[in-house]
Amino acid sequence: MPRKKIVVLTGAGISAESGISTFRDAGGLWEGYDVYEVASPLGWAKDKEQVLKFYNMRRRQLKDVMPNAAHYALAELEKKYEVIIITQNVDDLHERAGSTNVVHIHGELTKSRSTAPPYNIYEIGYSDINIGDKCEKGGQLRPHIVWFGEPVPLMADAAQITAEADIFIVVGTSLVVYPAAGLLEYASHNVPKYIIDPAKPEVFSVHKNIEFQVEKATVGTPKLVTKLMKD
Repeated sequence: MPRKKIVVLTGAGISAESGISTFRDAGGLWEGYDVYEVASPLGWAKDKEQVLKFYNMRRRQLKDVMPNAAHYALAELEKKYEVIIITQNVDDLHERAGSTNVVHIHGELTKSRSTAPPYNIYEIGYSDINIGDKCEKGGQLRPHIVWFGEPVPLMADAAQITAEADIFIVVGTSLVVYPAAGLLEYASHNVPKYIIDPAKPEVFSVHKNIEFQVEKATVGTPKLVTKLMKD
């Protein structure tokens, strides 16, 4: 008998509890930077050195933080279920906690991308990207991050994955940042849905079978996982 498929959408709230700062908590600033100056094509065109410096700093920060109880709990689900995590986060904390199937719809901090076709992607770990670091075609490397104003290439895949879920879980996201927030619309109305966030997100009343856990990710996620592992 095939295992049930659990699809989990995670947002900034789960990583924040590991100490990763989020720009939405700081009035549009990330570590003192205006987000559009460091996370948009215009910002990149204006000052590549500043953009690279910002992401190099975030990469160094990521190296020093650890997955938390919510990350580990979600990894635990793989012992009983087929689990796919769709994350809005660009960190690697899910992977480091043991999750084996993670879709990063906004890109990955531990990778770089060429700016010359065919736009190859490279694993860089926690290393810096500097001006002059180029791909085989001579294009400057940039962070492998989906910036504001850029398309989200993996959204179609994420929507299809969500539509196939037997259980859909949302952790640490306000469900206001589109297009990711729209994934809830792709989950079948009949499947169980669990939303874990200390600020209860608003959802359309058409949705059925939603259980809210108005708690932090590190509190609500282990509770839910314990329940699902017993079912």
